[in-house]
Amino acid sequence: RNTAPAIALAANHIIQEEDAVMVVLSADHYIKDTQALVEQVRKASDAAVTGSMVTFGITPNQPETGYGYIKKSTKEAGGIFDIVQFVEKPNANLAQQYLDSGEYLWNSGMFVFTASAYLSELNEHRNDIASACKNAMAKAEMDMSFIRPDPEEFKLCADESIDYAVMEITQKAKVIPLTAGWSDIGAWSSLWDISAKTSDNNAIEGDVISVDSKDCYVHSHEKLTSILGLENIVVVDTKDALLVARKDRVQDIKKIVNEIKENHAPLAKTHREVYRPWGVYDSIDNGSRYQVKRITVKPEAKLSVQMHHHRAEHWIVVSGVAKVSIDGETSLVAENESVYIPVGSVHALENPGKIPLELIEVQSGSYLGEDDIVRFEDRYGRA
Repeated sequence: RNTAPAIALAANHIIQEEDAVMVVLSADHYIKDTQALVEQVRKASDAAVTGSMVTFGITPNQPETGYGYIKKSTKEAGGIFDIVQFVEKPNANLAQQYLDSGEYLWNSGMFVFTASAYLSELNEHRNDIASACKNAMAKAEMDMSFIRPDPEEFKLCADESIDYAVMEITQKAKVIPLTAGWSDIGAWSSLWDISAKTSDNNAIEGDVISVDSKDCYVHSHEKLTSILGLENIVVVDTKDALLVARKDRVQDIKKIVNEIKENHAPLAKTHREVYRPWGVYDSIDNGSRYQVKRITVKPEAKLSVQMHHHRAEHWIVVSGVAKVSIDGETSLVAENESVYIPVGSVHALENPGKIPLELIEVQSGSYLGEDDIVRFEDRYGRA
């Protein structure tokens, strides 16, 4: 539901115990000089406890058209500036003017304020979002270490960013210029910017051969990838899909995502590698009546007690020891041993050891969908 509700959920959780300073950071940002960030966060925290809503503005080093901008005031106190206005992503000419003026900073999307200050401003300017998030957290449930807001209440919340909902409206907004080697990693080309380069100015991740190619970014950990005679190209090979694009067009990847959602819907919802509370599985092969998975179970973790109406399963243990229960009978299956689970059998898989359990699962049957699971018991509340 965007950043304004997400931060509101966190603020509501924090304030249940006591008010505190919140530092809101994006998961996909890169900071080269972390010490510089720490120092500025301390400064922002001091301002936050007096009621200020602080954001970090990145000192620009080029006329960037991919970021929003913040115009800072000439009014300054201890390196903290008032905000004149937030500006949308500019065209190239405007971006150059912003850079030349020295009055503008890139909008980083990083914030520091107290939980109470944020909720107060959100209540004043977007009471609908504040109320929906408060109600969702009032009915939240604990699931191991996860806090799960009530989904029905949260569905009523508007989709809005913190910039539009609060920061562009509040009278308490302040900005601190930050020079710390920042990048929002908003595109594959951003990874090229911050990565180590070869002698041909290529950034390489994985098993890659480059011949007569320069200024490229290549990410390939699944197989050997070779490029020949390319310039300014991005190649990203994952378990699910392959992307080949000009480096100056990767900002348009949303067009590809929309195409996937429209015409390749399963890929938009399910990855080949899927993480579960107990570990992870990787669907390494499949056909009309079979599917092969590589399964890794965390130490002392257990899958649900379950059964399948349409498929049988073979488990071959690669490393570790599996504790297997089939129709009430339990046995240990060691490395290089296997076990067969017939259609309709009630079964469970557990890792009783201290190291990860790895096994190959071969499914066979008339229907192999993940919804052919009837759970009877489950540590993670899915039964």
